[in-house]
Amino acid sequence: MAKAGIKIENVHLSFGKTKVLKGVDLEIRPGEFFAFLGPSGSGKSTLLRAIAGFGPTPKGRILIGERDVVGLDPWSRNVGMVFQSYALWPHMSVRDNVAFGLRERRVPTADAKRRVGEVLDLVGLAHLAERMPNQLSGGQQQRIALARTIIVEPEVLLLDEPLSNLDAGLRVQMRRELLRLQRQLGLTTIFVTHDQEEANTTSDRMAVLDGGVIQQVGSPQELYDRPANLFVANFLGTANILKGQVEIDGDEMRFVTETGDTLGLPSVIGSGTNVVLRPQNITIQQTESKDTLQGEILHREFLGSQIRYLVRAAGAEIVVDQSHVPEHSWFENGATVHLRANTAGAVLL
Repeated sequence: MAKAGIKIENVHLSFGKTKVLKGVDLEIRPGEFFAFLGPSGSGKSTLLRAIAGFGPTPKGRILIGERDVVGLDPWSRNVGMVFQSYALWPHMSVRDNVAFGLRERRVPTADAKRRVGEVLDLVGLAHLAERMPNQLSGGQQQRIALARTIIVEPEVLLLDEPLSNLDAGLRVQMRRELLRLQRQLGLTTIFVTHDQEEANTTSDRMAVLDGGVIQQVGSPQELYDRPANLFVANFLGTANILKGQVEIDGDEMRFVTETGDTLGLPSVIGSGTNVVLRPQNITIQQTESKDTLQGEILHREFLGSQIRYLVRAAGAEIVVDQSHVPEHSWFENGATVHLRANTAGAVLL
């Protein structure tokens, strides 16, 4: 199956007087599983639809392979799109739904029958070929929508929040299925989601959008460990953010908060007046030691593999995750504790 890279160059798009995309520049590699991640109204679905050719014509260039597709009709771009609602024809069987695109392209009957069989085998639903859409589960409908899209051999696969209508357990199963199919086909794929876990577990790289602007591009781990700004830090998981400044005394480095409290830091990445610490990168201890923050336990939650504490310290409420160890005593609400940074990669922004 053919695969193509995508280049987006200085793309602007407005709905009336409302600017939705503001100078987007992005490159997606051939065969990559790429996610657009952001809150509602960030522009992620609008950007996907601009690639597909739906909605107002944007300013700028969108290249699929070497071809600028801005201004072309959707059906001439050789992209396939799976919608949130699946958009299956309710009066057609599974087989006919999957074959629809081939009939529109006047593919010979024998060839179409063979390709339908192959694609239904690929998504594991050949045994349901004669069923109607209303006889399928949500996950089965999703796979049929995917089969109908990939059978026409697009250069790029576009997925617009395809898992949002499924329950939590089925979403986990389907995102693994999507990744398996993408890897098997080697198809350049763009996945739009507001769910950080979905983006983290499926994508090779992702772009975080907010207000029609790309905030950062990179692998899930890069964006989580080294966010470019406070929006990315807060959007990708829980982030504890303390204001203050770094002080260096010989080989020792510490962060002095606005309240005058000090926290020792093994090392830092970046520069700025905010230190970002993830909950798992802070340790709670009972005894005071050099460059720890004294605090009070406000709340405790048992999360199975972890205990999550909310601690008031340095004028802020700090979230701390500690591994759950059976028979290990927990800190009680109201207890005085001391916090220590245990990471070699605290981020300054």
